[in-house]
Parts: sequence; structure tokens; C-alpha cells
Amino acid sequence: MKRSRWGVPLALVSAALLAASPVGGEAAELAEYDKAASEVATTLIRQFGEAMRREMAKGGPTEVVKVCADLAPELAGRLSREYGWRVTRVGTRVRNPLLGMPDAWEQQVLATFAERAAKGENLMGMTHSEIVTEPNGRYYRFMKPIVVQPHCLVCHGSTEQIPEEVKAMLDTHYPFDRATGYQAGELRGAVSIKRPLGAER
Repeated sequence: MKRSRWGVPLALVSAALLAASPVGGEAAELAEYDKAASEVATTLIRQFGEAMRREMAKGGPTEVVKVCADLAPELAGRLSREYGWRVTRVGTRVRNPLLGMPDAWEQQVLATFAERAAKGENLMGMTHSEIVTEPNGRYYRFMKPIVVQPHCLVCHGSTEQIPEEVKAMLDTHYPFDRATGYQAGELRGAVSIKRPLGAER
């Protein structure tokens, strides 16, 4: 059976997402929430990219590592507090096993993003959202892809693309790092938003 890169059978991924397709009132709720979630995700990606370029110009590649380690969680945390949602980043391959590891739903969506991209769809224009029911209530869930940009390769590219001083920092701070070997334009991960909607109806 063909599987995604995360070990999830692609047939099950497709079936799960099809079963969760919105109908009736849920479609109206999704339309209400999608615009706000897209704006939050875009804000996080934009602010993170601006900070990376600024720190690269100011301090070089080693400063970019600090942005990834410190500023990205800080930005996501600020947006989470501001909106009362869980705003985070998840990766296709993670640098720190304690941060960025996708849950089962996020793995399914990442696999679907990868499938859509393989068929020629532009990652930059993709989003996915659902209203899901979990044991402790209903949630609106949203994901927007994070695409590898050229400036990302100093930390996430091939061995030849990562400067020696950056390799040394990564070896020290991230001994279990798997988030390398990417190429510009690839799916790096996604901004993931989880918004509580209350108890099951």
C-alpha cells in the first residue's frame, strides 16, 4: 500500500479528509472562520520571513538560527494570546522533537498538501480547514503551507549549502535535527491554527 512520507497510507488520508468535508451549517461556519485564520497565518509567515532577512543582513547566518529557535515560537505565542487560538508551526521534518511535531490530523493535511503540489498545484495558494469534533469539544482547524525560500537554505538546505558555523550551532543545539536537505520551493511544513468552538452539538 502506498504511504505518505509520515507512514500514513495515502488511501486513508484521502478517505479521512473526504469524510470530514463540510456540509450545511458547517460550510457557513468555515467560510466565517477561514478569512481570519488565513490573515493570522499570513501574518506569522510574513513577520517570520522579515525577521530572518533582517537578522541575516545584520549578523549573518548564525543569527538566522537564533530567529528560528527563539523568534518563531515567540511570534506564534503572541498571536495565540491575542486571538485565544492555538497558533503554531509544524514541520514535515522537525528540528526539535519537542516542537513542531504534527499530530495525526496535521500529518494528514501535510500529506494532502504534498499530493496536491505533486500534481502541479502551487503550494503558496493552498489552505485546508475543517470543523472537527474531539472528546473535549468542537474545533475549527486550519493549515497553510510553509514553503522553503532561498534564504531558508542556510539552515535547512543540503550539507553543501549550510555554512560550517551554522552546522556547528545546529549540532550543539539540535542533536536530533532532521530538518535539512530541503530545496527552495519544497513544502517545509505549515502554520496550524486550532480554534475552540465549544461543546459538541
